[in-house]
Amino acid sequence: MKQILALARKELRGYFLSPVALIFLGTFLFVVLFSFFWVDTFFRRNLADVRPLFHWLPVLLIFLVSALTMRLWSEEQRMGTLELLLTLPVRTHRLVLGKFLAGLGLVAVALALTVTLPITVAFLGPLDWGPVIGGYLAALLLAAAYLAIGLCISSTTDNPIVALIGTVLACGAFYLLGTESVASFAGNRGAEVLRAVGTGSRFESIQRGVIDLRDLLYYASLTGGFLFLNVALLEAKRWSDGERSRVRRRATRLAVLLLAANLVLLNVLASGVRAARLDLTERKEYSISPVTAKLLHELDAPLLIRGYFSSKTHPLLAPLVPRIRDLIKEYGAVGGSLVRAEFLDPRQDGATEREANEDYGIKSVPLPFADRYESALVNSYFSVLVKYGDKYEKLDFDDLIELKVTGYRDMEVRLRNLEYDLTRAVKKVVHGFQPLETLFSRLGAPVTLSAYVTPKSLPESLKDFPKRLERVAAELARRAGGRFKLALVDPSGPGRAELREELQRKYGFKPLSASLLAEETFYLHLLLTAGDKHERVYPAMEMTEADLRNEVQAALKRLAPGFLKTVGLVVPSEAEPPAGNPMARRPPPMRRFELLKAKLGETYTVKELELKSGRVPGEVDTLLVVGAQDLDEKSRFALDQYLMRGGALIVCAGRFAMDASPQGGLGVKGVKTGLEELLAGWGVTLREELVLDPQNEAFPVPVDRDVGGYTVRELQLLPYPFFVDVRQKGMAEDHPTVGRLPSVTLQWVSPLEVKDPAGAKSVTLLRSSGGSWTQKHAGIQPDFAKHPEKGFGPGEGGTKAHVLAALLTGRFESGFKDKRSPLEAAPKGGAKDQGATGGEATGRVLKSSPEGARLAVVGSGEFLNDAVLEISRQTGSDRFTSNLQLAQNLVDWSVADVDLLTIRSRGAYARTLAPMDDAARSRWELGNYLAVVALLGLLVAFTLHRRRSVKPLPLVPADGGAR
Repeated sequence: MKQILALARKELRGYFLSPVALIFLGTFLFVVLFSFFWVDTFFRRNLADVRPLFHWLPVLLIFLVSALTMRLWSEEQRMGTLELLLTLPVRTHRLVLGKFLAGLGLVAVALALTVTLPITVAFLGPLDWGPVIGGYLAALLLAAAYLAIGLCISSTTDNPIVALIGTVLACGAFYLLGTESVASFAGNRGAEVLRAVGTGSRFESIQRGVIDLRDLLYYASLTGGFLFLNVALLEAKRWSDGERSRVRRRATRLAVLLLAANLVLLNVLASGVRAARLDLTERKEYSISPVTAKLLHELDAPLLIRGYFSSKTHPLLAPLVPRIRDLIKEYGAVGGSLVRAEFLDPRQDGATEREANEDYGIKSVPLPFADRYESALVNSYFSVLVKYGDKYEKLDFDDLIELKVTGYRDMEVRLRNLEYDLTRAVKKVVHGFQPLETLFSRLGAPVTLSAYVTPKSLPESLKDFPKRLERVAAELARRAGGRFKLALVDPSGPGRAELREELQRKYGFKPLSASLLAEETFYLHLLLTAGDKHERVYPAMEMTEADLRNEVQAALKRLAPGFLKTVGLVVPSEAEPPAGNPMARRPPPMRRFELLKAKLGETYTVKELELKSGRVPGEVDTLLVVGAQDLDEKSRFALDQYLMRGGALIVCAGRFAMDASPQGGLGVKGVKTGLEELLAGWGVTLREELVLDPQNEAFPVPVDRDVGGYTVRELQLLPYPFFVDVRQKGMAEDHPTVGRLPSVTLQWVSPLEVKDPAGAKSVTLLRSSGGSWTQKHAGIQPDFAKHPEKGFGPGEGGTKAHVLAALLTGRFESGFKDKRSPLEAAPKGGAKDQGATGGEATGRVLKSSPEGARLAVVGSGEFLNDAVLEISRQTGSDRFTSNLQLAQNLVDWSVADVDLLTIRSRGAYARTLAPMDDAARSRWELGNYLAVVALLGLLVAFTLHRRRSVKPLPLVPADGGAR
């Protein structure tokens, strides 16, 4: 070992006593800084990570390491010193390892000089050091492999230029094999083999922060194999071509071949080992969570997780397939014998494809595909099936991936949150699995599926729909034991006018048309009825029998209590036409919450409610009130008594709401929620103010710009203090609802004052920054004439942090405890309110809640409005999804179902940089340049000092006497 280290020090000294080291380090650092700040535009990305640092390293190291190794052996051969080295009393492998360690040491110095970049990022945002450590380790391992290849090629020639070109070609080949542009031509299985061989794909695996035994073995095999080959090539230079050395030459060749075969076999055997890995990321983003493991360990029946993926697919989707396969197999490994993980290509087997299409409604998606010989549109499968008993969930293309436009023509395709999606599906099928016989018994009353269909006027694509429906109904009737029947009703004809009016009045069933230009209309509406309860079934144009059966069963479970948690959603109704003019057009809808409904519908049954009856239905597990305005007394009583029954109430409402101005612009108006008195009694005061914060999300403003005499309108992002951007420092530490969200933007939010009521405790969930202020009027437009710099001036009351959202848990007092119930029987001669049932209808008021009641209040309802979320989407940011995730987290918290919170938050967490202006960004960038120059200067000074300290060997006269 001493000889190896001595040789390494000698080589390193040679590097630094010549310009080689400084040229290498200077070139490396220049390219790294340029790519970090200019090519990958670190500040424009606005993410607190160092991916730009490692993005180009696999390519950059090819050229730099090739230049570093081209002279190591070829120069020795050209100068005639190789023979001298090989005759020294030093083993050949020690010579090789000495040069190898010297080159690796120089690369390590180069990487160490880039440490200013992660330090800078750590100052600017919440940097996860796991991927940083993984990135540096991956860079060293990759450099070691390239060095071994370069040394081996350099030993085969005495021309450094030939060695340089050969090393570039060899290292480039290993890198290109794993790239998607090459691997995508080999299909799914072939692409996985190529990625396993490619150095770049292995680099990315470690660089994300996961130290996998398979990746370590790969780099160790590649490095060790080429170092052994280098030793063999140098040893061969000692031998002659005669008969005496033939045995040794054959033995060496055989040893090289056996070593290569054993290394390949070792990597093949290790490819199935998935448990030997270390996740360095702060939130263990690439590991199966304890929630998932617990769910899989508690299974009582076999669970099937099957991936349907075609070998021919889009090049952007191909790299996602191995990650999905690995996670599915991980579920199988964790779940043991009760979890069966499969991965199939339906295109390879007709029976498998028919089963996927007919039994599970899984269909192919048309995707563009290209290989060496053709470019075409292929129907590709990209779905996952989760089945438990007779209950199944399918995750299709839209459920698994998300698209993000990163440039004019560039698009990033990535998995959403695969573990969350899979675990949510598993949980849903496990908890929702009940035999149909049990389902019908829980419904109590017989079930009728009424199909209002006009067979003669159905479009051609729906002509066979009634037959499909009859087959599905026959199967359900057989399993229901006489408690299910199908009623086919044709509403057409002159004698059915009253029926058509009743259908439209009671259920909203209207005639449909096949297209906008079609003159003929038809009916195709399905309604499930059980006693006095009913549920709609929504048929689609291309619905298979499996789809239809699934929809009917889902509607049956919505009818039956206790299967899925139900979220009662209360949102403002659409504006009515002006009084006295019923023919006037309604104002444009400004407050839609379809994105919120879709998000909650992933996990819960969402039921939109009107509370004018004065009572919340009993099947509602949690009540979400968004954007409340002028709630009447009965609605307030319904909310109050729901909380008093021990329910969970979430109120997202402020004192200002979005409003369309007469000029077509955007504004807000002051509103009364109707809940001010109730909330104050529960310890929350909703102030009639708007919060402004210098830490905010930008607002896209159209600006006219002159270009060559033409006026061009473009969107300019303007800092908008009414869009309060709450970061980690403003969130409740470690609370499951917000602890792992990157940020939440609350638009036009009102501040809260929270005081713990007797018997309840509060948690401040969100607060603005310390530089925020408030205003009491609805003027939200910037005034650049008065405030030319930013358009908005400071508040009159000074700046401080304001509470924006709070949670309260415990016992609450009713706001109607000393009042008469609005549902109490009418005076003599009148009638009771027919809208209420149960105890409330008799006038009984619950005066206090049990201990477990939960209340959440957010001072804005606009942050969940579709129109506002679309404004946020226009900025090019995907942070608006955090708003929807906050709502989903609040619902999970309210029903005490926080298991999935940790998984969802892990995938949603995006680390962003602290807000700063352009001048601050320039200072940080310049500081990094100066820091690197200073470090290089210190290294130059140290090198010069060492060079001066080197003393030449004293010359001894030939006669051995004194000079």
